[in-house]
Amino acid sequence: MRGPLGGLFSRSWFDSASMYFLRKWYLPLSRLWAVADEARGSVPKFAEIARIDPSYSQYQRLRKVIFRFETSRARVDAIDAAWRDAFFGQRQPQQGDLAAIEKARKDAHQSHNMMRRDLRFLLHFRPQTSRYVIPSQEEVESHYGAIRNSAESYFAAPAEMPQVEQSRPFGASDGNQYWIRFRSPSTRTSDLVYARVHEPAGVSDPPTIIYGHGICVEFDYLEGLVDEVDVLCRMGFRVVRPEAPFHGRRRPTGYYGGEYISATSPIGILDTCTAAVAERAVLMDWCRATSKGPVTMGGSSLGALLAQLVSGQARNWPERLRPDALLLIMHCSRMEDALIHGSIAKLFGALEAKHERGWSVANVAEYLRALDPPRQAAIDAANIVSILGESDQATPFAGGLELIERWQLPQENRFIWPQGHFSLPIALTRNHSPLRRFQQVVKALA
Repeated sequence: MRGPLGGLFSRSWFDSASMYFLRKWYLPLSRLWAVADEARGSVPKFAEIARIDPSYSQYQRLRKVIFRFETSRARVDAIDAAWRDAFFGQRQPQQGDLAAIEKARKDAHQSHNMMRRDLRFLLHFRPQTSRYVIPSQEEVESHYGAIRNSAESYFAAPAEMPQVEQSRPFGASDGNQYWIRFRSPSTRTSDLVYARVHEPAGVSDPPTIIYGHGICVEFDYLEGLVDEVDVLCRMGFRVVRPEAPFHGRRRPTGYYGGEYISATSPIGILDTCTAAVAERAVLMDWCRATSKGPVTMGGSSLGALLAQLVSGQARNWPERLRPDALLLIMHCSRMEDALIHGSIAKLFGALEAKHERGWSVANVAEYLRALDPPRQAAIDAANIVSILGESDQATPFAGGLELIERWQLPQENRFIWPQGHFSLPIALTRNHSPLRRFQQVVKALA
């Protein structure tokens, strides 16, 4: 992507092609993959969950695919167990073994995720893009009713920080890599949170960025994804990349990564944000304890929305838990814009499912307003760098522009490019000027 060919993919046609691919291929195949995950080797159960009536030949072909799927799952589970033992357990492997085990883990998950392709012969059944389990208004009210009037108590920093466990490190070309994990403070998830840490070589007390990924993005499970922040590692940043709720190791059985957030909206996004905000407080605490450098926060798409939400809620936290700077990539001013009106949200089609459960846009928006960034920037606007795409329809550009105007970001911290939601990350791998500007901002804080 950094070569001449990458220039072709950083143009607007790539956004249209990506949306077509998501709608026609990736999301329907992901739904079928999740059905296979839930069916647990049973072809009749697969057909029942997917609501398909395969012919005899299709049934026989599906039987073979499901067998390979279960074989792949067994391989993934075995390698994951060996990985946990090697990195977090009592075993004392050699450095070369750690790198080999990590590669085996990534390869196994890549292969398992790519089994989506084996189910493409079922696309003519027109599978849904998401498994809708829309909660009733009464259920959401019972858990989050008060958030519509006062959100502060839902986003409080943990009174007692959970124990953070650090894995054994293994060397990489740009420094050390390792994982940290801890129990989520959220009573709604209560699962283990994993974050991958990229630590630069030869830098004492490096600046840190806690960087969140977008919805349905699983960097720790897939190879070949466009990584817009690997440059920061080479710039001397320590990069901490937490897995968002309902992604990767936190994915519920029967769902593909990130699907649960839309499929159970609005409770899914409320669970995601309340959990992720509390988890960011834990990560901030760990980062302060392990480096004297500035601690910043950022992200792309959903990760950026979470970062700007944290920046507002952290005003009520102890000072050490507040981020020093923000790097926001493809963000907008209202969660409603992204979760209801955005182009990716429309692909999921959850709005129609909500209507069937008695929800209106206005009802949902009442809850989503609690997830919006603060009216005024919670940290110095000079320490916020924003990157927006003029053609972005997923986290709509107009909302992002309105936010940086409202927060009065200095012009040198605004990067507005002629890309959309999918072409912008590619452009960012080719043009590092926003990241260099962020580096300058953080250096001034040291």
